[in-house]
Amino acid sequence: MVEVREATPEDWQALRDIRLTALREAPSAFGSTAEREEAFDETRWRARTRVSGHGVMYFAEVAGLPEPAGMAGIYVEDDMADLVSMWVRPAARGQKVGEALIEATAGWARSRGFATLYLWVTESNAPARKLYERCGFTDTGKRQPLSSDPALTEMKMSRPL
Repeated sequence: MVEVREATPEDWQALRDIRLTALREAPSAFGSTAEREEAFDETRWRARTRVSGHGVMYFAEVAGLPEPAGMAGIYVEDDMADLVSMWVRPAARGQKVGEALIEATAGWARSRGFATLYLWVTESNAPARKLYERCGFTDTGKRQPLSSDPALTEMKMSRPL
């Protein structure tokens, strides 16, 4: 069974650890790099549990795993709710962790009056795209270069809430 909970500032070390693991395991899936974020101090990591005051981070936990099985954030900018920083540990994939994180972020957005949830995903990340499609996201047609590797293209997806 998957349990999802909001990260708190006291979770800063767990957030740091899972985020750096994610950046190392899937560098082409994020707009940042492990090298960049390794330099962040405790204050910055604590602040990131609140996604800079404009959203929240969630952890998914699965029995038998000593650390969070996955993470996802929701961030509001320009009056749009975006799913960000989504990642599931390889050991937890196939256990509905991604779906649970998506539903948590969708619930947060819906409870604040948003009609649509958006995200950006690297076009070449087929497993993530399939997960998002299973969860009701569709391609908006918008594209942009991935900020951490402009040779890769991100596509914008949306899901009605």
